[in-house]
Amino acid sequence: MYKIVVANQCACFKKSSLESNIKFQSKDDALMKALEMKSTMNKDFCKKHEFEVEEMYNNFVIKFYSDARDNCCGNGCCS
Repeated sequence: MYKIVVANQCACFKKSSLESNIKFQSKDDALMKALEMKSTMNKDFCKKHEFEVEEMYNNFVIKFYSDARDNCCGNGCCS
């Protein structure tokens, strides 16, 4: 069983018809759907975030990073 999880559910995601925790029998089907969702989110949402897909065990996690990570010095204070 493979699952698509949307880790950062921004306001645009909550207003959309997209869902999180979608389950698939096939890894390929799950990956294709996750990439399709990521593309839709990057294209149709407000563009405050850039979404990416990360494979984690049997999950495909769609997430974005906050600006704090982009400007982080690396000592752990930005987490």
